[in-house]
Amino acid sequence: MPNVGACADVAIVILNWNGAGFLRRFLPGVLTHADGARVIVADNASTDDSVEMLSRDFPLVELLLLERNFGFCEGYNQALAQVNSDFFVLLNSDVEVTLGWLRPLRALLEASPRIAAVQPKILAHADPTYFEYAGGGGGYLDRLAYPFCRGRLFDTLEKDQGQYDDSRPVAWASGACLLVRRSAWQAMGGLEPAFFAHMEEIDFCWRLQNAGHEVWYHGGSAVHHVGGGTLPKTHPRKTYLNFRNGLALLYKNAAPGELLWAMWQRLVLDGVAGVKFLVSGELGNFWAVLRAHFSFYGKLGYWRRKRREARPHLRVAQRQGVYNGSVVWAYFAQGKRKFSDLGLR
Repeated sequence: MPNVGACADVAIVILNWNGAGFLRRFLPGVLTHADGARVIVADNASTDDSVEMLSRDFPLVELLLLERNFGFCEGYNQALAQVNSDFFVLLNSDVEVTLGWLRPLRALLEASPRIAAVQPKILAHADPTYFEYAGGGGGYLDRLAYPFCRGRLFDTLEKDQGQYDDSRPVAWASGACLLVRRSAWQAMGGLEPAFFAHMEEIDFCWRLQNAGHEVWYHGGSAVHHVGGGTLPKTHPRKTYLNFRNGLALLYKNAAPGELLWAMWQRLVLDGVAGVKFLVSGELGNFWAVLRAHFSFYGKLGYWRRKRREARPHLRVAQRQGVYNGSVVWAYFAQGKRKFSDLGLR
């Protein structure tokens, strides 16, 4: 049996917006397996019955009420500014935790002060024998900042056969379930508010590495993620956020000697993606790509200022969890469907 209070210096913070159904379904498990951690729901001005339900049915849960819907990024920034714990877990409301999930993550951060953030193994809730899209067995980037995971290249998910049961440094840890040091969170200024949602944890983890911290994956802990709880991955709004934030991610964080060539290649590939959407009749996603680019260019002054604030910038060879090639080319042109096909260990 876990010792009461073993993770008493951890606050598990669930940001909620109209997610009463997920809270009813998964919050009891979070409370059962909290291992002494505080459990907090920060409500992003929900219009469903989330707040009433939490007050009535979950008296052990601390409730933070935000004045409006700040989005995922600024919502967490606003919420965690009010939480005084040494460690935070950013936990999606559509995640089912498992027995003993938290303590291995907490122990890893305790073992090395250089490690600032860690994620568990993230499996698909619908079929936990497979990895889940948002995080899998740890997050990687290619040299153009396209994200992928051990266990997931684009839409191809691997079966969990114990191949990623290790612990290792990675490029990014999933925001679906992310344990982070409060000191590192504050030093980085939290999540990038202009992202609103999507890819924000990748930007956060890249900034951590630029600042000299490490980001890890721990395969000895596992959670099950529903995914698509806010937006389906094919929704034009998500397409817009991913393309806009992908450009900003690269522009903010890439090393000076690598930025221009990487940005040029990224623009070309974004154009190819837009044409593909158009030819496929996905007009909503086609316009989303265009709007993403206009939004990025329209805020270039803001992104330039954020880039200056994020110095120094590590080169590809200096960062953990980076594939020095194009995962787009490897997947679509070379037919590489698994992480192991990329030649990464």
